[in-house]
Amino acid sequence: MNYFVTGATGFIGRHLVELLLRREGTVYVLVREGSRGRLEELRSGWGLDEDRVVPVVGDLSQPRLGVPDETVEELKGKIDHFFHLAAVYDMTADAESQKAANIEGTVHAVGLAEAIEAGTFHLASSIAAAGLFKGTWREDMFEEAEDLDTHPYFRTKHESERVVREQYARPWRIYRPGIVVGHSETGEMDKIDGPYYFFKLIQRLRDTLPQWMPTIGVEGKQINLVPVDFVAAAMDQIAHQPDLDGQTFSLTDPKPKTAGQVINLFAGAAHAPQMSMRLDPKMFDIVPPAVRNGLMMLPPVKRIRNNVLNDLGIPDSVLNYVNYPTKFDSSNTQAALEGTDIAVPPLEAYADRLWDYWERNLDPDLFKDRSLSGAIGGKRVMITGAS
Repeated sequence: MNYFVTGATGFIGRHLVELLLRREGTVYVLVREGSRGRLEELRSGWGLDEDRVVPVVGDLSQPRLGVPDETVEELKGKIDHFFHLAAVYDMTADAESQKAANIEGTVHAVGLAEAIEAGTFHLASSIAAAGLFKGTWREDMFEEAEDLDTHPYFRTKHESERVVREQYARPWRIYRPGIVVGHSETGEMDKIDGPYYFFKLIQRLRDTLPQWMPTIGVEGKQINLVPVDFVAAAMDQIAHQPDLDGQTFSLTDPKPKTAGQVINLFAGAAHAPQMSMRLDPKMFDIVPPAVRNGLMMLPPVKRIRNNVLNDLGIPDSVLNYVNYPTKFDSSNTQAALEGTDIAVPPLEAYADRLWDYWERNLDPDLFKDRSLSGAIGGKRVMITGAS
């Protein structure tokens, strides 16, 4: 069985490829010419020969991913599974770069998959495709998405699904991971994203207040976190099961925690004060929305808010997740994984590993200090799956 993977050197991609390599066959990997060194590093770490992982030089921005005609002919009819993971996974990226990577890149990937007559096309989408849907989002929902224009990430992930659903004539499957965090066993992560943006706030509280001191916070809505090893394992398992084409799978936690619970777990891992009182955001509903919005637009209030967020390195868009209105049904996923040991581990089991890895490897102040000494380049906050 042979595979073609875009975004193989990205965070989810390299974990998925490692699992695919445990099966028989060859994995063809799309790489930019300048990224071949990174693939060689990974291949060396896997201890594999060149015939198991084959680089295919191309470009996400080009038709058919820029793969030469002779390579297209060579691959035609040989690829059983085409995994498209290359995308911009970053809430802070600008709209144009997200459109180019997430929508146009999917168009080009579909074009290549059609040209080489691939077996099944597997798209790594996101729960962001639901936008800010209010209520429970089922896996068979698509057009019901709401408020997609709140952020370009929502819109581009939704439209990338539309490309596959409407333009791809061959079998397909779509996967919607929750907010992907580090590896549940090692804590490994390669970017600051999702709940990690609140780690600096937790660190500041730890360094300022004694751990026993109670604090007050907001409970917030459910925030759906999943470790990368679960996402990769679920994709690998579901992709190889028969009779699931044309379905969508929410790779989400069936028992998610609220934003307040998540922050408290990480505060505990950091030995920082925890929120002993968490307020229900609904209590603020007594203030009319127009009044709340008006207050937030006042220059002094807006200035203070922006200064605090900037100081902590928290993008404004990340605050959407504190009161995220959507719950995710994962019935298809649970049915496909039944009988396996693949499941989302409770955050309590690995929160300390995520925190320790962040503080040792991703803390922006650590990056800044190393940059000043010439040891490392600087803070990384974005990753493009095709890199």
